[in-house]
Amino acid sequence: MLSFPRRLLLAGAALVLTAGCATSEEWAIWRQNSAHFASLDHFKFSNQNREGQSVQVSRADVQKAREQNWWGRAITVAQEEILER
Repeated sequence: MLSFPRRLLLAGAALVLTAGCATSEEWAIWRQNSAHFASLDHFKFSNQNREGQSVQVSRADVQKAREQNWWGRAITVAQEEILER
């Protein structure tokens, strides 16, 4: 029989292990690439445009993504939402 602190520790460890897991799609993408980001531009863009926030995409961002072959979950915006910087 486990004591309460040990049960609490075990439950906390299980929560951490399951909450921090990626989806099978994310694992497949990460297995195909040697780094988390394709470039410093990709890193900056991803940190500027987090999930749940308004997205800011410029034509230069779109061009960099094509040239540097960015990977991961694509951000979709309407043509009129692309910023002219």
